[in-house]
Order: sequence, then structure tokens, then C-alpha cells
Amino acid sequence: MSQTVLLNFLTEVPEAAAIWSALTVLALVLLTVLVARPERDAVTEAEPDPADVEALHRADLTRYADEVAVAAAGAAQTARRRRERWLVAQDEAERAWAAYDEADSAARRLAGTAALPEPHTPRTPSEYAARERWLRHAAMAAHWRGDLTARQLADVLAGRNGWDPCHHPATQEIVLARTVRDGRRAAWETAAERERLAWRDTELAAESARTLAAEAYAAATALRPAPAFRASAALRVPVQAPVRSARWRPARVG
Repeated sequence: MSQTVLLNFLTEVPEAAAIWSALTVLALVLLTVLVARPERDAVTEAEPDPADVEALHRADLTRYADEVAVAAAGAAQTARRRRERWLVAQDEAERAWAAYDEADSAARRLAGTAALPEPHTPRTPSEYAARERWLRHAAMAAHWRGDLTARQLADVLAGRNGWDPCHHPATQEIVLARTVRDGRRAAWETAAERERLAWRDTELAAESARTLAAEAYAAATALRPAPAFRASAALRVPVQAPVRSARWRPARVG
């Protein structure tokens, strides 16, 4: 009995070992094929057609050149508009300065008369009424010229903020000239600030336009086909014949 079991064991174990060995070899072969095939596919996909690559690259360059050209044209137009605005702001600032200079000269001229004594006039109701009429007329004229705001005119008519219709017209004229000068100075400072900001915007727009123009030129240059190299005849190196050594010959006599 024991011999029969031993005999069966000795005959079946080699067969099982052979089957397992065959299955193991087959699995290794399949694994090797599966691992090697993606590598071949990857190698195949990693080598595209050079013509297609060049076409895609040129299409990208063309699209980029068109976009930069449009941006450069828009930037140039923006720079022109901002320059025009700056020129307008500059003219306004110059006019505001001229108006302020005129008002300042008038105020200085009237300030010189402040040291003179106030003219003596009778203190009658008709005199005060005449003074008030003069102040109202002068204030209304200054308001129509744009030298007094609506609020300042209301202060004059109501006798607020230092405006007193009982003062002599000479004194009222000095106060009015100073008020006009101060208003024109504020208008000039506002116009000068607008001109400064407009100049800054103009400089920024001009710099942006110059940068985009240079970039557009570079993009257009990159699209130009490179000239084929042609060797000119002048650049060719001539092939020199081998120099033969001169033979010595005796001179003939006679």
C-alpha cells in the first residue's frame, strides 16, 4: 500500500511541476508583450511628422501676429486720443493761468489803493441804498462772467461771509477783486492738475503703443520665410592645381 502511494506521488509531481512551469513561462511571455507594446506605441507617437509640426507652428505664429497687430493698432489709436485730450487740457490750463494772472494783477492794483482813506460821503439812506445797488450789480456781473459761484452770489445778496453792503464801493471792489482772484486761482490749480493727469495718461499710452508696435514688427518678421542659402561664385574657394616643382636645366651656350 505504501509503495503504491509513493509510486503515484513520484509519477504525478513531475507532471504538476511541468504544468506550473509552462503556465509560468506563458505568463511571463504575455507580460513581456504587454509591457513592450505600449513602449513601441509611445515611441511611434513621439515622432510626429515634421511637416505637420512646422504647419502648426506657423499657424500659431500667424494667429499671434494678427492678434498683436490688432492690439498695436488699438494702442496707437488710444495714444492719439489721449494726446488730443492732453492738448485740450493744456489749452484750458493756459487760459486758466492767464485769467488768474489778470485777476491777480487787478487785485494787486486795487490793494495799493487800500492805504488811501475812504472817500467821505454823507451817511444817508439813499447813500446806503446806492452802495447796496452797486454791490449787487458788481456781484451779478462777476457771476455772469463766471468769477462768482451761485453760492458766493447768494452770500453777497444776503450780506453773509464778510459781504457788507454798507461799505463804500471802493472797499467792496477790493473785496470782490480778491474773491475773484482766489476763485480763478482755484480754477487754474484744478486745470493744471487735469493737464498733469492727462500728460501722464498720454505717456503711458504712448509707451504701450511703442511696445506693441515693436512686438508686432517682431511677430511679422518671424513669419517671413528665411532666405535660402545660396553659395555665390565669389564665395566659392577655387581649387588650386598642384604646384609642379621646376626642373633645373642647364643653360645653352651659343
